[in-house]
Amino acid sequence: MTYVIAQPCVDVKDRACVDECPVDCIYEGQRSLYIQPDECVDCGACEPVCPVEAIYYEDDLPAAWEPFLDDNAAFFHEALPGRPAPLGSPGGAAKLGAFDVDTPLVAGLPPQG
Repeated sequence: MTYVIAQPCVDVKDRACVDECPVDCIYEGQRSLYIQPDECVDCGACEPVCPVEAIYYEDDLPAAWEPFLDDNAAFFHEALPGRPAPLGSPGGAAKLGAFDVDTPLVAGLPPQG
């Protein structure tokens, strides 16, 4: 099980969740943040600090945002346009910085807000 970042984060990327995460498993894409499902320890520290209520435990994910469950995993486990190899589980977001890429789901959304 893991936490998932859904559509309300797109084009917002507040990063309060990044500061709160004790295991540094929240990575930054071009338009959204993504939780690495293999690194997340399910502590829930990120959820209450999100100002746009974009973070959900996967079992509590609203039906409208269910595609974001697989989408978060795809950011790490699939090659993406502009990033030819999967990212995998690099063991911490801070050392990598932001990526100039998003999943096709996020990249295909119209500007938010």
